[in-house]
Amino acid sequence: MPKGHEELKALGFNGPQLAAATGTIIGRMCQPGSELATHYWLQNVSGLGELIDYDFNKINLYKMYKISDQLLNNKEAIENHLYLQEKNLFEFQETITLYDLTNTYFEGSSKANKLGKRGHSKEKRSDCPLVTLALVLDSSGFPKRSKVFEGNVSEPSTLKKMIVGLERKNLSQELFKPSKATIVMDAGIATEDNIKWLRENSYPYIVVSRKHHREFNEDEAVVVKQDNDCTVKVQKIIDSENDEVLLYCHSTKREKKEQAINDRFTIRFEKAVSKLESGLHKKGCLKKYDKVLEKIGRLKQQYSKAAKHYKIEVSKNEKNGNAVKILWTRQTLADTKDSLPGVYCLRTTHMEFDEATLWHTYTMLTDLEAVFRSLKSELGMRPVFHQITKRVTGHIFISVIAYHLIHSIRYRLKKTGINSSWSDLRKQLAGQSRVTASMQCRNDNVMHVRKSTRPELRQQKIYSALGLCPLPGRTIKTTIKKNKSSAITKILKK
Repeated sequence: MPKGHEELKALGFNGPQLAAATGTIIGRMCQPGSELATHYWLQNVSGLGELIDYDFNKINLYKMYKISDQLLNNKEAIENHLYLQEKNLFEFQETITLYDLTNTYFEGSSKANKLGKRGHSKEKRSDCPLVTLALVLDSSGFPKRSKVFEGNVSEPSTLKKMIVGLERKNLSQELFKPSKATIVMDAGIATEDNIKWLRENSYPYIVVSRKHHREFNEDEAVVVKQDNDCTVKVQKIIDSENDEVLLYCHSTKREKKEQAINDRFTIRFEKAVSKLESGLHKKGCLKKYDKVLEKIGRLKQQYSKAAKHYKIEVSKNEKNGNAVKILWTRQTLADTKDSLPGVYCLRTTHMEFDEATLWHTYTMLTDLEAVFRSLKSELGMRPVFHQITKRVTGHIFISVIAYHLIHSIRYRLKKTGINSSWSDLRKQLAGQSRVTASMQCRNDNVMHVRKSTRPELRQQKIYSALGLCPLPGRTIKTTIKKNKSSAITKILKK
């Protein structure tokens, strides 16, 4: 019995429930979709039943939904077990904690769901109820804990709930040692209140500063990254007043991106103001002073990123009440994000870290962003086809469990030089199947041989890296005797 099955069995799962749980999680990994889609896949497409010796035709759709509930009821025990197994298996040190959250939408009525709150999302689905998934990961990318909040939750308010949850008294001391791990988080969560709470509870941190002030002296900066695409330089400044290190970072790639955005809005804004000014002397165009001011106000609102750098003056003809001239001058504020494109600031309590260590520790947040992309695009977390709270949360939790397994696979593959995404790995492994060959014997008996096809070279490489047999499953030989209804079946173990 697999170790995962032993843990589920200890939690009260019986044989059919173990098979259903396995099918649900593997289905989410291999063919992401709703529980209805997974049920069809297990019964009509997948060979998983043969590999674990279970007939999924025995499981109806209702049991698939119930197994989701059962997994969710044991969420804390399952998450703790998975992380402890990963920590022991890969022998990584728990030194960094990454925290972030994302939202997703589901098809259903928010009235029937306690979590469902309408709001804005990156998926542009403000018509659908939203839920928010918060994740805490370690520096190796393995999830420590997950939690689903209502869709319109304030990002900063979730930090304390999640971090405190890591230190519950019933957690294994092997899993979470007394020493505090460094908290790494983005600007959206790094409020002054959250930073104050981290300090009061002795948590070291590396966060993106929300302060508008920027500075960067290239002569005092050191290079922490340099390649054909990007050069990153950082300047370390000690803030003795707050016992912090401020790390001002300049990225050439980020500068090009921000400059391109600024230039685009600047050109559009100046073009619009210039058009308005030239119309003051043309028939049929806007001329009334009050209306011109109103139009300028709308342009400032439309192009707010560019307009804040401009001072606009409108001259008025007192006789007829018309505007006669519009003057605009650019006034970029010094020591700001706009005057120093490509510069951002990190705050940290790690006074002893050098510039490179601080910057590389912060960039671990990109791994967390990759987790959310994987959950949404590769593991069917979006959308959720449920209408009640427990089922929505259960659907998301299945995706989180599936991610545990996928990250373990990719973590091992990366050590052998295979850095493919999970979507790419699925494509590479597609094509190997379970097939049945039928043969007519000399004595007129019919022999059926069922086995796995031979792997292609690309598949063999992945199996070898994982230490797996390239021919999964057993070879089954079934002989149908002439003029007899009985059959003789031989199972050859390999």
